[in-house]
Amino acid sequence: MDLADVALFRAIASVGSLSAAARQMGTTPMLVSRRLASLEAELGVRLFHRTTRSLSLTPEGEAFLPHAVTLMDARDSALDSISSGGSGLSGVLKITAPNVIGHSVVVPVVAALIADNPALRVDLTLSDGVVDIATAGLDVAVRVAVMKPSDMIATKVANNPFTLIASPAYVARFGEPGTTDDLVSHPCIKLHAMDNWPFTRGGEMHRVRINGPLSVSTVDAVRAACIAGVGLAMLTYADVHEQIERGELKRIVLTDVKALEVGIWAVYPTRTHMPARVRAFIDALRDRLLATADAASM
Repeated sequence: MDLADVALFRAIASVGSLSAAARQMGTTPMLVSRRLASLEAELGVRLFHRTTRSLSLTPEGEAFLPHAVTLMDARDSALDSISSGGSGLSGVLKITAPNVIGHSVVVPVVAALIADNPALRVDLTLSDGVVDIATAGLDVAVRVAVMKPSDMIATKVANNPFTLIASPAYVARFGEPGTTDDLVSHPCIKLHAMDNWPFTRGGEMHRVRINGPLSVSTVDAVRAACIAGVGLAMLTYADVHEQIERGELKRIVLTDVKALEVGIWAVYPTRTHMPARVRAFIDALRDRLLATADAASM
């Protein structure tokens, strides 16, 4: 089996069209179609339903995709083992991350890796949605979530608790809430789909319904509105630690609850054949995040 054809199959599954896969692979749609047909003939199955307007995986294609990912991971691991010694990291590192952490943390991390490893290339997708990393052909996803390592193939790289915040000007004018009951009398800035703020009480989840004059769709907008003094807000520590350090925002600690601990996780498609560039990225991400995330508990 030609691994180049397997890589082509994974690219087609990721981008959803022959022409897009051709552009990604630097070839022509006609050649892509021929190589796909050759792979299907070798396997004895059709991998895609193809019409003039759409392309989708067949059940056989769905079954073959994780094996294709494993084959490509094994190839990359083999190449890393013989090419990275003494010459630095190489190949293409494909990452997805949330927008805010992507801009503030992941971009500086990959910039440093590229500077230290001239043969390394990075493809970074910033999205607040959950991307299927296996189908998209990604090496690693950075996710902010409450989960256990057993939930998926993942490594926790830092703590990242939810943090209640307000601007110093707001606090000077309206004061601080002391307990969750006090939140009722304060305007709260809502992130879409987050009408309740999560805390813990006695080791159990405790959600508080909040109200306020402003509801927005992005973390950036919540943070900007909070700095402007619109009201209280709740974001994760990684989203606001720089503004807290600069004095633009103030942490507020309630006496009847604790902050909900959220983790920053590196999620990857397989436990085996992890390329050296993926390990290096996870280690560098942990190094950058650990100090700032742990500062939240000080």
